[in-house]
Amino acid sequence: MQNFTQYTPTEIVFGKNTELKTADEIKRWGGTKVLVVYGKGSVVKSGLLKRITDNLEGSNIQYVLLGGVQPNPRLAFAEKGVQIAVQEKVDFILAVGG
Repeated sequence: MQNFTQYTPTEIVFGKNTELKTADEIKRWGGTKVLVVYGKGSVVKSGLLKRITDNLEGSNIQYVLLGGVQPNPRLAFAEKGVQIAVQEKVDFILAVGG
């Protein structure tokens, strides 16, 4: 067995109108281009996704959308996300919904 160190910082921002702080939070973490990962139903219907993308656009943060996440996603979906992230040169992943 090889020795290794895993460092996986995760921050969850939750609450009323927190989507209006999305761009500020991304900038705070040094993000400049975002892969926005979301499901397909309520995030779109509720307008949450639109409010987030409007917030990103208003702060000149580029983004790429990857919708269709399902509970317990298949490896193929994760691989698709990696392919998009590499191809688009994103430096930040934003999960919306859940």
